[in-house]
Amino acid sequence: MFTGIIEEKGTVERFEKSREPSLITIKAAKTAAGLKTGDSVSVDGVCLTVVKAGEGAFSAEAVEETLRRTTLILRRPGDAVNLEGALTAGSKISGHFVTGHIDGTGEIGSVRESKGQKTVEIKAEKDLLKGIVPKGSIAVDGISLTVGDVKEGSFSVYIIPHTAGMTTLASKKAGDKVNLETDILGKYVNKNGLSGITMEFLREKGFI
Repeated sequence: MFTGIIEEKGTVERFEKSREPSLITIKAAKTAAGLKTGDSVSVDGVCLTVVKAGEGAFSAEAVEETLRRTTLILRRPGDAVNLEGALTAGSKISGHFVTGHIDGTGEIGSVRESKGQKTVEIKAEKDLLKGIVPKGSIAVDGISLTVGDVKEGSFSVYIIPHTAGMTTLASKKAGDKVNLETDILGKYVNKNGLSGITMEFLREKGFI
């Protein structure tokens, strides 16, 4: 489990895609320092298992299904990626609950800037948009963001300067693909209906 608050931007050092499972090695001084073999780590929002961690870098495995459903397959040596270590007991939750299980990918439609704030429009499939609501939460490449407008075929998010500086979103342009994970609470609502969400239900699922 993660929060969507990015710890640092890492750099892909090596990506062995012909290996099964694929092995990605990422330079990341801060994140690598807190990892050990077997830990979970979010790479552009994708939950991966660490198989090796050393000074300044770590390696993680990705199965074929993960590559097929996410943008990881597009990553190349030198690319920047968003990183977050797994949530630990007692940690402060500043974003929202993020599982690292990607629901699908979206495509940057446009990026507009006004008064220091960027508005990013993201095109997404209809099934994904069902779980996205205005003022709700969404993880874009692992980043916890607040949804602005939701339109037919797309939604928008707002990027403040701090988020732009700490993540890879500032470098995204129209046509770029991004990983999307909708809010887990919204998924429960979609599946159970509003009548299925009770205080007892939220306690049982660990939300309160």
